[in-house]
Amino acid sequence: MRTWKEVRPKLYSAEEIRESNLRVAIIGELIKARREQNISQRQLEELSGVKQPIISRMESGGTSPQLDTVLKVLAPLGKTLAVVPLNEHA
Repeated sequence: MRTWKEVRPKLYSAEEIRESNLRVAIIGELIKARREQNISQRQLEELSGVKQPIISRMESGGTSPQLDTVLKVLAPLGKTLAVVPLNEHA
């Protein structure tokens, strides 16, 4: 039996894996910030203007949100995105 770590590189390119890891990290930070501030998805909808079902799909990985949607959701949480050099060894 093989692990996901062994199988993943055979199914996806290195670029696809990097993109997926980045998406997971961004959404993970969004979820963390929302929970730390004790804000429900419904409250975040009211604050951001992004519908709760969209927030739910973002958080569950059911969609790959557009950049403007991510920024709309992050702003009321006091967060934004930053462009930083890639750590090629990660």
